[in-house]
Amino acid sequence: MPAVPGRLTLVQRRDCQLCEEMLAELGALARRRPLPQLEVVDVDADPQLQRRHGLHVPVLLLDGSVVCRHRLDLQELTRLLDAPARARGTNAP
Repeated sequence: MPAVPGRLTLVQRRDCQLCEEMLAELGALARRRPLPQLEVVDVDADPQLQRRHGLHVPVLLLDGSVVCRHRLDLQELTRLLDAPARARGTNAP
């Protein structure tokens, strides 16, 4: 399956069960539908991410905007990925 435009970022922490679950769910979803490229970043490796997200990990971002925290919100992620502006390759509302 070809990747779709955009960027997904999973902000996580080592030894975080919720983080591992969200990563696994994203992997399963990627086998069913095309997703943007996924970057996984450690919240504790970046002071700015630590200040912004702190203990509220995992956080899934789409093009830098929060999609969900703690648990994968499949409905919201699907809605955002299928939005008409994304289909045109823009970030416009």
